[in-house]
Amino acid sequence: MELSSFIARRIAFNKASSFSKFIINIAVAATAVSVAVMILATALVNGFQEVIQDKIFSFWGHLHVNQYQPNAGPLTEEIPFTSTPTLIDSIQRVPGIKTISPYATKSAIIKSEKEIDGIIFKGVDKSYDWPQLKRFLQSGRPLQFSDTSYTSEIMISANMAQELQVKVNDKVIIYFIQGNGLPPRARKLLVSGIYKTGIEEYDKTYVIGDLNLVRRLNDWEPAQVGGYEIMLNDYHLMDTTARIIDNNVLPDQLFTRTIRDIYPNIFDWLELQNQNELIIIVIMTIVAVINMITAILILILERTNMVGILKALGMRNWHIQRVFVFQAGYIILAGILIGDFFGLGLAFLQQATGIFKLPEESYYMSVAAISVRWQEVLVINFGTMAICLLVLLIPSLIIRRITPVKAIQFK
Repeated sequence: MELSSFIARRIAFNKASSFSKFIINIAVAATAVSVAVMILATALVNGFQEVIQDKIFSFWGHLHVNQYQPNAGPLTEEIPFTSTPTLIDSIQRVPGIKTISPYATKSAIIKSEKEIDGIIFKGVDKSYDWPQLKRFLQSGRPLQFSDTSYTSEIMISANMAQELQVKVNDKVIIYFIQGNGLPPRARKLLVSGIYKTGIEEYDKTYVIGDLNLVRRLNDWEPAQVGGYEIMLNDYHLMDTTARIIDNNVLPDQLFTRTIRDIYPNIFDWLELQNQNELIIIVIMTIVAVINMITAILILILERTNMVGILKALGMRNWHIQRVFVFQAGYIILAGILIGDFFGLGLAFLQQATGIFKLPEESYYMSVAAISVRWQEVLVINFGTMAICLLVLLIPSLIIRRITPVKAIQFK
């Protein structure tokens, strides 16, 4: 038995033919490519989702508290309610709340000297999460609020500024739609800043201005607001936090919506990226498995006579199978390490240089975003190794059909 174990160990290091070496190299390369593509696919999908979600959350927060309106859409003007310090404090005490900002929206038409466009005027106040919005500021500055009246400043998107042919410190006229057959009310406002989120639904629609202007146009009381915009410390807790606020804090006439409820089309589109990621991972795993099956079959056939010798010496089928599976494991491990090197290398290169560009009008970003999650890299590595080794047990069963007399004569 000691002699058969010695011969078994020698099988793993026996000099292979040039054709066998070629197949082994192909298997290593295929595994490396598969692992690298899976790492890049997951990093790209993660980065893409994180950037888009971050842009949405930065502009609209994670949760909205509003007066109940049946069939209300993203562009529906809010029914006002009275904001009280007690209500704000009660919401603020809910675990995970970062900021609370009152807001209100109003339909309007913006007009420059040369162009005209329909917009939604989003009114905010000093408590708005300005650091989040400043990240998208391309030129100019945020609004400067007045303690006695409303500010006559607004912020518009770069897309809107281009269409209207205006720049910072230019003045535009905004006609606010009053409804109920009343004529629009016009205000001449100064463009203080120009922002760009890259999300067309926002950049082509929203102008940011003073909440007090909306109050005055709508004849609201000084404490009335259209809603609260809430930022959380962890966006994964949106649904849980919304239920807590609804059940324990808000009066009956108010309710909470997550930004996913308000813009389901964007989040459904982001969820589709997970399906694309899964398809890529499955395809790459199949490629790696097929190449490894081919490699181990050739290794077995090339050493058929040695398998016969081992059987003649009394070595059991399972021990012989294990030798070939372990040898395949070395090949898989080499492919995984090479794949990690190239996959992570390209990912970090993209993070550092942003060399791969994207059309922003289609993907909402100008540079392909990368987010490497090490737990996913480990899952890819161990998953590839485990799946390949388990599948390779099937072709190794051919060893059981090899008889010692015929195998020793095999050349």
